[in-house]
Amino acid sequence: MRVFVTGGSGFVGSAVIPELLGAGHRVLALARSDRSAGTLRAAGAEVHRGSLDDPEGLARAAAGTDGVIHLAFNHDDFPNLTLAAESDLRVIEAVGAALAGSDRPFVVTSGTLMLASVDGVATEQDTPVPGTYRADSDLAALALAERGVRSAVVRLAPTVHGRGDQGFVPRLIDVARGKGVAAYVGDGTNRWPAVHRLDAARLFRLALESAPAGTGLHAAADEGIPFKDIAAAVGRGLDVPPKSIPAEEAQAHFGWLGMAAAVDNATSSERTRKLLGWKPEHPGLIADLEEGHYFGAP
Repeated sequence: MRVFVTGGSGFVGSAVIPELLGAGHRVLALARSDRSAGTLRAAGAEVHRGSLDDPEGLARAAAGTDGVIHLAFNHDDFPNLTLAAESDLRVIEAVGAALAGSDRPFVVTSGTLMLASVDGVATEQDTPVPGTYRADSDLAALALAERGVRSAVVRLAPTVHGRGDQGFVPRLIDVARGKGVAAYVGDGTNRWPAVHRLDAARLFRLALESAPAGTGLHAAADEGIPFKDIAAAVGRGLDVPPKSIPAEEAQAHFGWLGMAAAVDNATSSERTRKLLGWKPEHPGLIADLEEGHYFGAP
C-alpha cells in the first residue's frame, strides 16, 4: 500500500515509517518544515509539505493513497490542548470525508488516559470520558466506519518509552533530579500502562493492514505498573530516595504532570492482541529504565 502518514518525524512516527517500509509499503509523509522534510526523505518516505492547519490539503493528499495513519498532534500550547484537539478533529473529519465509501484504512491516534473504565481496568470497549481532550476525535474516527471507512483508533498508553523519549518519563526524571526525591502520590498503588515505541509502531502497521472498521485498539504492553514502582526505578537511576507525597501537593511537586501522576489508568490490550496477533517484544518500562539510557545528562 501507499500510505499517507502524519507525524512521521515524531517519536512514534519515526518508528512507524521504517515499520511500514520494512513490510513492503510505500510512505507519503507530512512535513511542516524543511528539517522535517529532510528527515523523512532520509528515512525513505516521499514528502507532502503541509500542516494540520490545512485539513483540506491533508484530505487531498490522503485521497491519493491507499490508507492513512494519523499521528500528528500540535503540542505547541501544551498543557493547554483545547485548540489542538479542535484542529485534530477537523483533520479527522476532512480526511474521513475524502476516504468515505472507499473501505480504505484510516488509523487515528488517541490515548488511554481519557477512558472511563467500570471495573478498574480499561478495555477496548470502554469509551472516552466526554470533554477530555481527544474524546471527540476518538469517537469521530470510530464513527467513520458507518461511512465506508475502515477506521481504527490506536490508544497509546501515557508512557510510550524508548530511546529518544521526551514525554512523561523524562519529566518525572527531571523533577526527581531537581528535587532530590523520586516522588509518588499517596501509597503509589495507582497504575500506569506503558508501551515501547517499537511495539507501538508495529501495532499501527497491523491496524492499517487488518483492523476491522470501527475498532478501538490498545497500545499497552504493561497493563498497569504501580506508580510507586516507577518512582523506585527512577530513584535507582538517579541515586535518590523514593518518597510519598500527599495528593494535595502533587501539582506543586510535579507541575503539569501532577494530575497524571495520581491517576489510575490500568489498561488491557487483550482484545487487541487476539484480534491482530500483536505481541510486544521489546523491554517493558521498568526494564527500559534499568538499561540506564534515560539517566544521561539532562
